[in-house]
Amino acid sequence: MTPWSRVSEAEYAELNLRAHEILVDAPVHDVWRVFLRGSETCTMKDIRAVASRAREARKPATSVRILFALRGVLGRVFNWDRAQQESESRSYSARLTESDRELSLVPSGTHDGPFKVLYVHSAEALSEIQNSTVHAFLVWALKPSDGGHELYWAVHVLPVNAGTRFYMALIDPFRRWLVYPELLKQYHEAWGDGPGSAT
Repeated sequence: MTPWSRVSEAEYAELNLRAHEILVDAPVHDVWRVFLRGSETCTMKDIRAVASRAREARKPATSVRILFALRGVLGRVFNWDRAQQESESRSYSARLTESDRELSLVPSGTHDGPFKVLYVHSAEALSEIQNSTVHAFLVWALKPSDGGHELYWAVHVLPVNAGTRFYMALIDPFRRWLVYPELLKQYHEAWGDGPGSAT
């Protein structure tokens, strides 16, 4: 049995998260969990550092690289990734409290790849992406577990047009069978190298 797997929405809902309040009207699309062994203390700062190290030190599998390349080509052809004029007015950043912003280990609004950070608290993080296909959110959440921690990775998706459902149905098999397992495997292996070595 691998240390990473999909989990139920019900299990995710039981976590005590600020994100549940902010994303109350954004449907959960997918939830995954990976076990990070051997650390009594762990914060989202550690997770971000290890994830960054994993991306730099480990090349994704060939199949995943091909999928990302194909997605990039299709995105340019069909303008899937173009920013929407109303994106700022639709951003959930307006739902953040002053406390959310003050407690964030990364300034709200910081770009993180294609995502924009809403907050990074000690045990959870929330990022947002908006384009012509989706308005989506990525939640990372830490839960102490026997022998380490469990890292939850949840995706919430809001439709932006009639094509959103088709787009998500199109990419779901690739995300669930190839992309997410590969990414979580990288994080698990990088964590095994020692979170304390992350910078």
